Amino acid sequence: MRKVFLFISVLLLAVSCDTNQDRAAELETIQFDAKSSRKSIAAQKLEQPPSRNNETTIQRKLIKTGTISFETKDLEKTRTSIVNLVNQNNGYIASDNEYKSSDRISSTISLRVPAEKFDTILSEIAKGVEKFDSKNIRISDVTEQFLDFEARLKTKKALEAKYLEILKKAKTVREILDVEKELGNLRSDIESTEGRLKYLQNQVSFSTLNITFFKQIVASETSFIGKISKAFKKGFENVKDFFLYLINIWPFIIILFILFFYVRKRRLRTK
Repeated sequence: MRKVFLFISVLLLAVSCDTNQDRAAELETIQFDAKSSRKSIAAQKLEQPPSRNNETTIQRKLIKTGTISFETKDLEKTRTSIVNLVNQNNGYIASDNEYKSSDRISSTISLRVPAEKFDTILSEIAKGVEKFDSKNIRISDVTEQFLDFEARLKTKKALEAKYLEILKKAKTVREILDVEKELGNLRSDIESTEGRLKYLQNQVSFSTLNITFFKQIVASETSFIGKISKAFKKGFENVKDFFLYLINIWPFIIILFILFFYVRKRRLRTK
C-alpha cells in the first residue's frame, strides 16, 4: 500500500513540474512576442516619413495675376512691342480687344506668360511707360489646395487598385457588376481630380497679365473747327457717292434723254 501511495505521489510531482515548465515556456513566448511587437512598432515609427509640419522645404504653388493700364502715343507701335516681347519669352496672347469712344481709342490684351518670366516682361513694358493709370499685381498661394488634391488622387488610385484585385476574384455576375459600378464611379472621381490638378498646375506655370493701353483723341477733332472740317469731308464723300450712283444708272439716264428729246420734237411738229 505504501509503495502504491509513493508511486502516485511521484507521478503527481512529475506532472506538476511539467505544467510549471509549460507555463514558464508560454510566459517566455508571450514576453518575446511583446518585445517583438514593441520593436516592430518602434521600427515603423522610425521608418515613417516626417510630417508636413517638420518639412523644411515645400515648393510653394503660386498663381500670379496682373492688371495694368497706361497711355501711349502710338497704339500700333505699343502693340507690336508687346507681341514681340511675349513671343520672345514663350508666352501667348489669350485675348485681344479694341475699343473706341468719343475721347480715346484703347486696346486690351490678355497675356499668358511663363511664371518665371512674369516680372521680366512687366519690367520691360514699364520701361516705355511714363505713368501707369492703374497697376494691380495679385499673388494667390494654392499650395495647400494642390497638396490636398494630390493626396486625394493617391488615395483614390490605391482604392482603384484594390477594386481591380477584387474584380479578379469575383465569381458571380452580380459581384462583377457591383465591382465594375464602383470602379466606374471611382474612375470618374479620379479623372475629375486629375483635371483640377492640371488646371491648377497650368495656372501656376503660366501667369496672366492684362494690359490696357490707350491713346487720347486730339482735342481739335472734337472742337467746333474740327467738326466743320469733318462736315466738309463728309459732304465731299457724299458728292463722290452721288456721282458713283449716277454712273451706276447711266443707261436709264440715256433713255430718259432720248424720251425727252422725242417728246419735245413731237410737240414742235404739232405746233
